[in-house]
Amino acid sequence: MTGWRRSSSPRPSRTARVRAVCMTTTAAVAAGTSLVTGCGVIPGGSGGSREPVKVMTFAPEDTRATNMPGMPAMAKAYAKWAKTQGGLDGHELRVISCNEENTSTGAATCARRAVKEGVVAVVGSYSQHGDAFMAPLEAAGIPFIGGYGISGEEFTSYLSYPVNGGQASLLAGNGRQLADVCERVSLVRPNTLAGDELPQLLNTGLTEGSRHKSTDILAAEDATDYTPQAKQARRKAGAGIALGSDRPGCVTAALGERTETFVDSFRRLPEDNRKIRISSVMGSVGQPLIDRTGGRNGPLEGAYVTGWYPDAGDTRWSEMERVIRAHAFGDNRIDPADAGVQTTWIAYTVLRTVIKSLNTDQITPGKIAHALDDGVPVSTGGLTPTLRWEYEDMLGTSTFPRIVNRSVTFQVVRDGRLVAQKPGFVDVTKTLTESSTL
Repeated sequence: MTGWRRSSSPRPSRTARVRAVCMTTTAAVAAGTSLVTGCGVIPGGSGGSREPVKVMTFAPEDTRATNMPGMPAMAKAYAKWAKTQGGLDGHELRVISCNEENTSTGAATCARRAVKEGVVAVVGSYSQHGDAFMAPLEAAGIPFIGGYGISGEEFTSYLSYPVNGGQASLLAGNGRQLADVCERVSLVRPNTLAGDELPQLLNTGLTEGSRHKSTDILAAEDATDYTPQAKQARRKAGAGIALGSDRPGCVTAALGERTETFVDSFRRLPEDNRKIRISSVMGSVGQPLIDRTGGRNGPLEGAYVTGWYPDAGDTRWSEMERVIRAHAFGDNRIDPADAGVQTTWIAYTVLRTVIKSLNTDQITPGKIAHALDDGVPVSTGGLTPTLRWEYEDMLGTSTFPRIVNRSVTFQVVRDGRLVAQKPGFVDVTKTLTESSTL
């Protein structure tokens, strides 16, 4: 993961961006080309069948660290489903996938390919290397819609339209969640630039609930054993229990895909009769991991988990599940309970809504960005609050200015299933704002 950095590109004013689109139109007319832009339809322009819409979804696959093969797979399934619906407002959806490889080189390669292929947007993608992929997209004016929320540039670039609050909202929410139930908390997190931001976010949430700050425990992102970190985390989290507290100690592991390795190391520790609960955030712990580690008889039974969306058993996911069954049956890369798959579904919901709002034969990157900047509202069927990216909808802090969805969900593992700990969404706007001022 990379640190939360502000985009090196200045945010153009809306007027300047519209002017740029109009200049593109003028140049096209001068060259004898008919072009539809946000400035209107050029007289004499083509009015025939609607042009295909080409987009890209990239994510790491077959790497030693976090892998997200379900995201491009979900994008392909969405395209198949869209075809049965007559396209996106009559436009055939064409999806290009790219293996980001979990490297800055891979991320930049995918972004340059997106530019070369002439995509109108990058949708529902995962990369830790925002500094590598965002600059080429900005240079080409290509919007980035609904990234996973793992890189800082997703919350600073003027061409990024996040659908969740990223790791920031999860850690802030996790602190709020654990403050109500835990005596002391240990945080096991990557020894990376992005990992360095996590303790402050978690601690702000804990402080709001009058809890002690967490113990910060660093871990290698690609380790094959976390026994030393597991021992230290349990010892520090259990300190309050030794003093007679009725609350359990909690160990929060935020290691992405390597959280499974940590859980395996943790479960092998000798029992010391102290009440210790594991906790985590969505993307580090999900239903597949709970199943693999023993379900109701595993170490994650009773674990507290903070997510962006409703739990996987919620009926609001039923349409996505129908699409997966109909168009990706047997594709084991796609798990409906995976946060990456869910984020991709929501990101393509945004794309579909924007294209429908444009109601035009030709879709361009500039038109999509202009519509989003002008505040087209996107309903996700209750999977998130209504999404909108006008200036007044954004968080506006120096660290996470473009967060528009500041809601999280509190979940818990009961009888081997990840279910809602409390109904509805929890707004972490105050926590994120206070964290940014520290």
